[in-house]
Amino acid sequence: MIMKVLKFGGTSVGSVENMSNVKSIINDGKKKVVVLSAMSGTTNQLVAIAQDISDSKPNEAIEKINKLHETYFVTIDTLLSNELLNKEVKTYVSGIFSFLVECTYKEASKLLDNQIVAQGELLSTYMFNSYLKQEGIRSALLPALDFMRIDDNKEPDLDYIKENFQVVLNAAEDSDIYITQGFICLDDLGDISNLQRGGSDYTATIIGAAIKAEEVQIWTDIDGMHNNDPRYVENTKAISNLSFEEAAELAYFGAKILHPQTVTPVRADNIPVRLKNTMNPDAHGTLISSQTSGNGIKAIAAKDNITAIKIKSARMLQAHGFLKKVFEIFEKYETSIDMITTSEVAVSLTIDDDKNLGKILTELDEISLTEVDKNQSIVCLVGHSVVNHQNTYKLFQILQDTKIRMISYGGSKNNISLLVDTKDKINTLRKLNDYLFELVTL
Repeated sequence: MIMKVLKFGGTSVGSVENMSNVKSIINDGKKKVVVLSAMSGTTNQLVAIAQDISDSKPNEAIEKINKLHETYFVTIDTLLSNELLNKEVKTYVSGIFSFLVECTYKEASKLLDNQIVAQGELLSTYMFNSYLKQEGIRSALLPALDFMRIDDNKEPDLDYIKENFQVVLNAAEDSDIYITQGFICLDDLGDISNLQRGGSDYTATIIGAAIKAEEVQIWTDIDGMHNNDPRYVENTKAISNLSFEEAAELAYFGAKILHPQTVTPVRADNIPVRLKNTMNPDAHGTLISSQTSGNGIKAIAAKDNITAIKIKSARMLQAHGFLKKVFEIFEKYETSIDMITTSEVAVSLTIDDDKNLGKILTELDEISLTEVDKNQSIVCLVGHSVVNHQNTYKLFQILQDTKIRMISYGGSKNNISLLVDTKDKINTLRKLNDYLFELVTL
């Protein structure tokens, strides 16, 4: 049976009113898989609780646990008027919060952190499934930890997921709606892990690929992918259509609406991904597929917390093997490179993970001279065949007003990236918006 997979984020299930909106969206009589995030704010609280435990502050952790417990009871009383279901859900929720209290007496570890953070999705899905039952909707809960697993490279184990999802689905009561948790999974050792922040999007497309879904829908609180960051730029517009390649570039370089890996599982099978707004379900949103729609720059995104490193060969000209040695150092410390430019004697590159920066610089200093600039942002311009478009040259008009640290042009035909100081980011986004989007029809 071909089904759609619908994912709803934390804001979409963040209040009783929003849960009612979700119920209306999914209750159309068609079978579907629904992936839920934790209620908005819950994951942040759970992370804070885990941090208190790590900092040996059990009293502070218990205070946060009790306050969050009270918040959930208030939500349950508003959501569930059925006394039996109300009592049942409160018993389940209390069990989770008792587990969290027990965690405050345990030794801090990465595994304990993952166990704590996983509780948010378990709470939201149990509550929402009970709410659907109260409303007379046939629904069943499919525990993600029974089928969602990553391998030793932290990549989804698709064969395992496909096989075990079908087992779990077959064992479930026949329903119209199958609810499961986003974000959480098991690792290759069978321990609780997760797909990192925003990972519920990734869960949805992994499931979509495993069941060969008709379509994957990502429901959030904005009308699709916008052509610029609406937090900083006025009058942005939702883009009606994007290719998988364009969407992947935007997600990687800072478009917050999508987890960076979201489209990866579904591209090979050409399963479309649609971005929709829970608060405005009639809006078209953004359709991501294999189809391209027009050339030129379609959207701009920005990625913060970037560190730029200029590496100059100590041997000067024609230093054979120099780049190989540089890349081996970054590989050794499992640090990905975002942008790179080279000259005959030097290479400049950027990273967004600086936890091993000190060790990297120590080894680089043995073969080169280095300069480091922190607090940088990558501003990424994306569109089909953007490097070939006749109006692309217009973007360089901002060079007279903004200091550009690096430019990456030509590495991808769909992406041009500029590195600027973070303090100049908002002004750069706005100037690009003014220069470019009057030239391109979306």
